[in-house]
Amino acid sequence: MSAAQLILISVLIAAMGMFLWGRWRHDVVAMAALLSCIFTGVVPAEDAFGGFAHPAVITVACVLVLGHGLQQSGAMNLVAKRLLPTKAGPTLSILLLLGLAALLSAFMNNVGALALLMPIAIQMAAKLQLPAGKVLMPLAFGSVLGGMTTLIGTPPNLIVSSFRQAEGLHGFTMFDFSPVGFTVAFAGVLFIGLLGWRLVPTRKQTGSASFDTGTYLSEVRIVEGSKAEKMSLQDAERLLDEADAQIVALVRREVRISAPSPRLVLRAGDILVLEVEPGSLPAAFSSLGLKFEAEVAAAGKEAPEKLAGAATPAGVKAEAAKARKEQEQELEDGQETKAKQDEVALQELVVMPNAALVNRSATNIDLRSRYGINLLAISRQGQRSIRRLRTTQIQAGDVLLVQGTPEALGGFASQFGCLPLAERDIRVPQMSHALPASLIMALAVLLAALGILPTAVAFAAGALAFVILGIVPLRSIYTSVDWPVVVLLAAMLPIADAMETTGMADMIAQLLLQQVAQDHAIAGLVLLLVLTMFLSDLMNNAATAAVMCPIGISTAMQLGVSADAFLMAIAVGASCAFLTPIGHQNNTLILGPGGFRFGDYWRMGLMLEIIVVAVSVPMLLWVWPL
Repeated sequence: MSAAQLILISVLIAAMGMFLWGRWRHDVVAMAALLSCIFTGVVPAEDAFGGFAHPAVITVACVLVLGHGLQQSGAMNLVAKRLLPTKAGPTLSILLLLGLAALLSAFMNNVGALALLMPIAIQMAAKLQLPAGKVLMPLAFGSVLGGMTTLIGTPPNLIVSSFRQAEGLHGFTMFDFSPVGFTVAFAGVLFIGLLGWRLVPTRKQTGSASFDTGTYLSEVRIVEGSKAEKMSLQDAERLLDEADAQIVALVRREVRISAPSPRLVLRAGDILVLEVEPGSLPAAFSSLGLKFEAEVAAAGKEAPEKLAGAATPAGVKAEAAKARKEQEQELEDGQETKAKQDEVALQELVVMPNAALVNRSATNIDLRSRYGINLLAISRQGQRSIRRLRTTQIQAGDVLLVQGTPEALGGFASQFGCLPLAERDIRVPQMSHALPASLIMALAVLLAALGILPTAVAFAAGALAFVILGIVPLRSIYTSVDWPVVVLLAAMLPIADAMETTGMADMIAQLLLQQVAQDHAIAGLVLLLVLTMFLSDLMNNAATAAVMCPIGISTAMQLGVSADAFLMAIAVGASCAFLTPIGHQNNTLILGPGGFRFGDYWRMGLMLEIIVVAVSVPMLLWVWPL
């Protein structure tokens, strides 16, 4: 063993140990490993950061931006609403949820697909009277399985394709992964939906993601052209009931009707007072095409006179004059207003005892005009009697859903004695963006699949289109990218190249073949698949793929067979991490909401990994013959 090989294997063993320990984040460990290889001369200094320009790294970043845009547009909420049943038993409901998760994960980051469907899964578990974990773990595993079906579904597939290209061949195309990946995903989803979810241990939810603020009372406006316009109240209530929301009052021409007739026909301009769970806000809005009343008013779409919240004529005139002044100022500073709108965020604030906000309303403190904040909803345990949000006196213990810039929200919370709650994803979909977002994503996939544009270029163009059309706000371009994963990939790729140039990959492959596989190609393929799955359960799947690809290529060369089956086996193995909560980000995301322990995953995961091996090996040999 040469000095370079000894140094490299020492760095890799140390890096794997650090990945397992979890004391430092995986991107920090990968960067430390890269710098160690540079300082010792194993990786040339001029090639140190070439990984950041690698097409696989660029593609991963762009796909994350596109996935974020699809989430924010509400396109996926519409898909979920159409495909998921409202009334079905546990088995059928979980099967359809898993199928949808796998489908979404094929074309967007599987972590994004899980985040999108988690609120739906938790609502489904409540309806089915199941512990949340019995739906969350199947959902996490299903989204992981779906990622292996296309080139962009998961980072390991992109890494595997890049290594094939480095061998002087064309990289794998968009759907080269589909025959094996789809078969494995189908078998896995079928097992989880029919039997696997029953093996998930029953746990109680823990963590900040499960805090309960009760239901919100929120005012929403029916705008012209929305689905709710000209619909009877009874029909609207039926749709909202599917989204776990209900109408408690209607406001028409500033008159509040507490018990409107079910036959009443809704008009543009009507305001509905909804009682809704925080996690159900996206579904409630997408079902009828609604908008927050405060947002409509702030955008200047409401007549100034209707903005009046005071009870006296003088108060009406003062408020109307104030609204006109705000509108004039917006016209003068249009660009500045637009920039500020790009920075708006949603935040939940709980009103503390003795806070300066107690017994005051949004109108009293001029919340919108003085602080640039919209009050969107109030959660007040056990009470449904508020008349209008802007004139409701706020009480200690109320939870407010407010909208504004992060700076404005922070200053307001500090001044008025409010405590921000733990962050959670309360998104209101922009339904006008749903169609263009879907078309752009489909076009990017088509351009890449047909080879018209390189994959990285196609998805970079799609990400740029999302930004230009406002589907992804400027402030979200970089926050939507999982930078630790990007840095991890960029740092591990030069190390993986060093495994090949130093001959270490050949040495490991020869050891495995002679000592374990006994020079049998099929045995070597199975061994490589199982070893990759084992490593992926313990460390990041992208790092696993980067480490194993040189070994797979060297193994194929020594056996004198095509490397394609071995690379595909690595892609499958790196994607299938079902034994631990640290093997995949999706496994980690459900740890708190599902109340799981470290040892809970293998109960369903072990059977699932056995099925993956049993199904994938014959498919690999058939689709990619040795």
